[in-house]
Formats: sequence, structure tokens, C-alpha cells
Amino acid sequence: MSSSTLSPAILAELNQVSVRIDDRDILKHVDFTLHQGEIVTLIGPNGAGKSTLIKVLLGIIQPNSGKIHTQPKLKFSYVPQKFNPSHSLPLRVCDLLALEKCDATTKQEIIRDTGIAKLQQSKVQQLSGGERQRVLLARALLRRPDVLVLDEPMQGLDIQSEAELYDYVRSLPAKYGCAVLMVSHDLQWVMQGTHRVVCLNKHICCSGLPENVQQHPEYQAIFGNNRVFYQHHHDHCAHGDAATPCQHDARPHIHPEPEA
Repeated sequence: MSSSTLSPAILAELNQVSVRIDDRDILKHVDFTLHQGEIVTLIGPNGAGKSTLIKVLLGIIQPNSGKIHTQPKLKFSYVPQKFNPSHSLPLRVCDLLALEKCDATTKQEIIRDTGIAKLQQSKVQQLSGGERQRVLLARALLRRPDVLVLDEPMQGLDIQSEAELYDYVRSLPAKYGCAVLMVSHDLQWVMQGTHRVVCLNKHICCSGLPENVQQHPEYQAIFGNNRVFYQHHHDHCAHGDAATPCQHDARPHIHPEPEA
């Protein structure tokens, strides 16, 4: 990973990155750019290489070819799909949060906004899936990252909690100045909560504004060509005005399976 002369607006860039594992192509000639303050969502079928792309960006996996450029001293925070510490480890929520240094005011704000104030004396192993995801998000934000990486962060949340947490994630670039890169199978978030969608299937099939990607032939080949409508928890559309009513339907998801 190198720090090239990137434009100040570009945080990280992948150029023609390919990953091959056990004679299988996981990523092929991927070009990807992440800009300051944007929310980008990675989508794609199972086995498309979404988690692998994230691990390449984080430096966990080294590509077989291609180049990775980042801004100097770029700080990432990563919220994984699963976090299951051993039950033999006496780890409370407050102990986990104490591992990250942060000023007291910001720490209390993050604890309040993620809704974990009453969980601080609880053992991490005893939390529900949704509670654990909130704690992991809070811990990630305490690092004050330049890039917050979320790999299916809403697993285990009920619909109301999920909507609240999505609203919170949507506020993070303005609130803390970080970019957000998320893997999500929730098409409601993909088409409404993100600034840019990247559709991946070992290579980048299409990328751009949600409304444009939804019309792309490769997106339609993977997810179908029916227009998606959404159930909202607000009385107006996120990208419309308050006088424009939303059209409601079930919340569409792509069901995830483990992938490379």
C-alpha cells in the first residue's frame, strides 16, 4: 500500500487490483476510488468478492496484482459481520470501549447516539446481536476514523432499531467528517441511504448514483429489473420534499451467505 500524490478529496484508490486464491479469481482488475465525506455501498451476489475488496483496502489481504494508494496516515475503523469473543474472557462493554482513546465529550456523545449507555456494565458475550453491533459501531467511531468500514452492520436488529441506526450512519460524514464504506444486502439502504453504489461481481459491473445503477443492465441481470419501492419511517422521501408522499412496499433484501 502506497501514499501517492492523490487529490486531497480522494482518500483511497485501487488501480487494476486482482486477487486470486486457490486458483480462483476473487477480484479481477478492480478500479475503485473513495472520496472524502461520501457514503458508498458495495452490493453484489454471494461470492462476488465484497468482503475481499474491503480486506484489500484495509491491508488484510495483499492483491496478486494492481496498486493501492491512500492518503498518508489514513485511519480506518472496521465493524465486522460477526464478533464472538470467548465466554472465558471477562469482557464488559466499558472495557471494550476503554481500548480506544477519545475525549470525554465525544465519547459520551457517541455512547448516547448509538444507544448503548445502559449496556456499559454488561458482558459483551451476553449482548443480543443488535446490541453487539451498536457497541462495535461505537467502538469504531471512538477511533475517530477517516474511513468507517461496515460489513453487514445491521444483522440482528429489529426494523425500528435498524432504521434508527441507518439514520445515524447517514449523519456520520457531516458529524465526524468520515467517509463510510458499507457492504449491505438491504436494497432500501442501497437506493436511499447511500451517495454511490458499487455493484461487484468479481469485477465492478457498474457504479454511480443509486437511481442510475438501478437502471444498468448488469444490475438488473443480478437483482431483477422491477423498480424497487420502500417502506419508510418518515413521512416524506429522503430525496424529495416534505410535500411528496412516499410509495410503500415491503423492504427488499438480498439474502447473504458467507463469501470470499
